[in-house]
Order: sequence, then structure tokens, then C-alpha cells
Amino acid sequence: MTAVVEVRDAHVVHRARTGGLFRRDRVYALTGADLSVAPGETVGVVGESGCGKSTLAKVLVGIERPVTGTVSFGGRELWAMPAAQRRATVGAGTGMVFQDPSTALNRRLPVRRILRDPLDVHRRGTRVEREDRVRELMALVGLPGALADALPGQLSGGQRQRVAIARALALDPALVVADEPTSALDVSVRAQILNLLLDLRERLGLAMVFVSHDIQTVRRMSDRVITMYLGRIVEETPADRVTDGARHPYTRALFSATPGLLDPVDPIPLTGPVPSATRPPSGCPFRTRCWKADAVCAASMPGFSAASRPGHRFRCHHPVQEDIPTRDLARQEP
Repeated sequence: MTAVVEVRDAHVVHRARTGGLFRRDRVYALTGADLSVAPGETVGVVGESGCGKSTLAKVLVGIERPVTGTVSFGGRELWAMPAAQRRATVGAGTGMVFQDPSTALNRRLPVRRILRDPLDVHRRGTRVEREDRVRELMALVGLPGALADALPGQLSGGQRQRVAIARALALDPALVVADEPTSALDVSVRAQILNLLLDLRERLGLAMVFVSHDIQTVRRMSDRVITMYLGRIVEETPADRVTDGARHPYTRALFSATPGLLDPVDPIPLTGPVPSATRPPSGCPFRTRCWKADAVCAASMPGFSAASRPGHRFRCHHPVQEDIPTRDLARQEP
């Protein structure tokens, strides 16, 4: 089965404002990223702020061009296409839901125009068919038709995010990328939006990439969880195994820090300096904070190792022993 989107050895480097007069520092936003998303699959992406999650999302939808590496959409190399063909392919084949709906929507346009805009740009159907599609999209995301002429400022935060989701689905994309879609919403509204995304995934057979800081939400939404650290993918885990089956120490530390009322776990403390993306440490970038680090970790970045379960791989010289509960690990480690 051909992957909806596939990224191979992608590197993204930005110029920083710091550095010398003739040579600025470089920010290594993404380093050697490999990721494929199958039809109907949801891949969650987790990690601390600045780890490259949003950069990876932009690479997937063609907003960011990698310095090296390839991005294939439906088996075709994205950046080898002519510009017009690439825009048509990405525009019709992908949809993106941004973090803050209040800034993602044009405040001067009513909901009707916002949802019709992708149809107008890609010339889908007649005028009547486009209006019918707008009504269909509003019903799909649970918006009453009476809001079609409302401006975004007249809507609640949850309603604005529903409009953003409907716009992302306007052209029947094969892939939807949701970049922190609930972080700007009230807690009471988040569950509604997450349930809506789950329902749409099942009804429409969407492939989805779900980026979030809320690790438990990612586990619930996803089939597979990608852990990123300082621009690198360090582990890829089946979602049902990520809490107590993850092998990378960083993934375990992330999930141990998630608060829980019913079954709380003591967090695994991470000591040491957080490395800079402009001057990443040699070898494994996590070694400056890892309790297992030694000279081997400083010498080289490990390649991917396969765990005993299919679809599980990690990059670590000293992985956590398989099937040790995170609760026990938190008690053992300093």
C-alpha cells in the first residue's frame, strides 16, 4: 500500500539572528527525519517545545522545504514537481488545522466565504454545488446553518475551531495535519473537538498527523506515536505500548510527567542543561540530561534499533528494559 506521505532523511536548517558579522548561527530545526503515514492511519507527534514538531508538520504539507532529503506525496516527489502542480497537489490532498483558530481565520470574511474559498481557488464544481458543499461541511462538523453569515469574531473558540476543521476538509484531502488543535481552547471544549476529530477520521477514512503537548491525548488519538528531541525522531511506538513499553529514556520521562488522578506516577526528573539547537551536543543530543549517558553516547548518535514488537523502533545506546512499568522506573532512577 502506497503511503499518503513519506519523508526520508529530511533536514531543515534556519539562520539565526545570533552569531558573527559575516556568519550567523544556524538552527538545526530538523535532522534526518524519516516518517511515513499510511492511508487511514493517525500518527501522533510528541516532544518538548522547540523539538521540531511543528517544523515536521510544515514539511509534511509542503510549507517548509527541507535542505536535504525527500518528501513524497502519493508516491510522487513533492519538490521535483513544477510549482503549480505542487500547489495543486498539496492544496487538494492535504488539510491543516492550526493551533489558534482566532488567527487562522480571516476575521473579515463570514463562515460561508471561509469554507467556500478552497473550492473557489481549486475551481471545484459550479457555484450552486459549492454552496451545497458549504452546507454539507457545516453539518459535518456540527455547526448550525444559521452561522453561515457570521464573522469569526461572533463565534466561540470551539465554533471557530470547527470552522477551521471544516475548511481543512473542504477538498476531501487524504491527509489532515492537526498542529496543537486544542491548546488554545477552554478545557470544557477540548473533549468536544477531539471527539469530532476521532469521528471524522472514522467516517471519512482520513490519514492524520496529530501534534500536541498533551501526551495522553496523543496516545488516545493515535495508532502510532513519534517522539522527537532537538529536531530528531528518537522513538516510534505503537500507541497502546507507549506508556510502559517505550524503550527510549526520554519517552519514559515525558509520559511520567503527565499528571493523572486515578493512577498517578512520580515523574522521572531530567537534570542537566537543555542543549541549544544552534550548537547541539555531539553524539546523542539527549545525553546532557539522561541518567544512562556515558562516553559511548557522546561519541555517536545511535541508529534505529527494532524492539520485539512490530512497528516499534528507537535510537538509544542504553534503552530502558522492555516491559518495565514507568512507575517502577521512576522509583529506580535519580
